[in-house]
Amino acid sequence: MASVRLQEISRRFGNTAAIEEITFDVPDGQFWVLVGPSGCGKSTILRTIAGLESATSGNLYIGDRLMNRVPARQRDVAMVFQNYALYPHMSVAENLGFGLQMRKADTTTIRERIEAVARMLDIEHLLERKPRQLSGGQQQRVALGRAIARQPQVFLLDEPLSNLDAQLRDDTRAELKQLHQRVGITTIYVTHDQVEAMTLADQIVVLNQGRIQQIGTPQTIYNQPANRMVATFLGNPPMNILKAIYTESAFQVGGQTIPCPTDRFVKLQPSQGQRFDLGIRPEHLQVVAEPGQLDVEARIVEPLGRETLIRAVLPAREPGEQQVIQVQVPANYPIRVGDRFSLQIDFDSLFIFDPATGNLVENE
Repeated sequence: MASVRLQEISRRFGNTAAIEEITFDVPDGQFWVLVGPSGCGKSTILRTIAGLESATSGNLYIGDRLMNRVPARQRDVAMVFQNYALYPHMSVAENLGFGLQMRKADTTTIRERIEAVARMLDIEHLLERKPRQLSGGQQQRVALGRAIARQPQVFLLDEPLSNLDAQLRDDTRAELKQLHQRVGITTIYVTHDQVEAMTLADQIVVLNQGRIQQIGTPQTIYNQPANRMVATFLGNPPMNILKAIYTESAFQVGGQTIPCPTDRFVKLQPSQGQRFDLGIRPEHLQVVAEPGQLDVEARIVEPLGRETLIRAVLPAREPGEQQVIQVQVPANYPIRVGDRFSLQIDFDSLFIFDPATGNLVENE
């Protein structure tokens, strides 16, 4: 096992930068997740670590060894792809042992590794089958098992669960977490699924447009997002963003007024007419019987089992200004489409962003 360190890694295609000055350090044995929207550069980072892409600039270390000019086959990393990449003409046992055969391991070592990995992943009964005879979840286990059998220094996983159905994805995600706890190999995992990122990661690297937006633990990134992109990407349902204008000790949101608490005013020092984006998560809004900070009208009611998600709209001063806000309420809460109701804001959980840059202006 080994640490992985990237120092200002960039990858350009002509004048287009796929990733730009990527710097982070994954300690030995940790599970890090790269997350972000499609095209943000996360798979390019993974392929660069694996040696399948060459960095245009910067340095990559695995352990203490500089890897810039080391071929992929000599980096001692194992990569699991989205499509599993199993050899269809080989049995499960042959797929598991293929990497060891390529490294000319002796027959006894190969057999012992195959048996140990098969027991670990509960696929002993599948060893004689071909990939076409396996379910998606079983194929995924074989792909993971082939990587584990090699006993590499680093695991690289590129959206390995994206082809599974919802229930199997949840089950396999839990198995993957348990597997890492047992094996303890340094792991870098790519996904666009924020649930996978939050549940699996020791640390999350949030990417957008080829650049790192924030690095932190799942709870840190959820509770203290660095900017609007991070705030809206992590969390389901996503954070509400309300366009506001500061006037006379208050925020004007559409045709309504939200008071600006004194402590926020001291930190912000806003000027008259200054624009802000106010961020508030659906779970930090409370429906109240008395007048609250915002009056809204329910447009869509979505029962989700133990809770209900309400998509409501704020009154607009002018056509085209109407803003949507999402609220979580208990299941069977008596609100129907067309109902008007008031919301109370938890000001301790209010985020204030610069609408031009998206950066966090301040938060408690």
